[in-house]
Amino acid sequence: MTQTDLETFVASLDNVQREENFGYAFFFVGDDHRLSFVTFADSDNEYDNVSNLNREGVFRVNIGISKETFKNLIGEPIDPVDYSVLNVFLPHPDYAKQHYICILNPSGENVETTKKLILEAHAIAAARLQRKKKR
Repeated sequence: MTQTDLETFVASLDNVQREENFGYAFFFVGDDHRLSFVTFADSDNEYDNVSNLNREGVFRVNIGISKETFKNLIGEPIDPVDYSVLNVFLPHPDYAKQHYICILNPSGENVETTKKLILEAHAIAAARLQRKKKR
């Protein structure tokens, strides 16, 4: 599945807004743009060069999931991690403590798993927005 295909999937979800910055595509639920639920990156930059994204056709999906899902999928993060490997779920290089995972070029069965994780992240972000609106 291509980055465009996955971005189209994300954009089709309810109340999603997209913003680009620092070479990333950030996706938010509603107008609260403080914490994206999913981001896409397809090139290295001064802030992020651990995934070797400058390779032809390589992109990374970053997804904010629940603590329980993170633990079930990743377990306890260990060092060192090879962030350049394709089609493997890994703890995010900078935001693992906030339960973000990443995957480069999901394919095969990991495409459906990636979509399910994006749906979970969207639900978490939607619930956070609802809580904020009730304050």
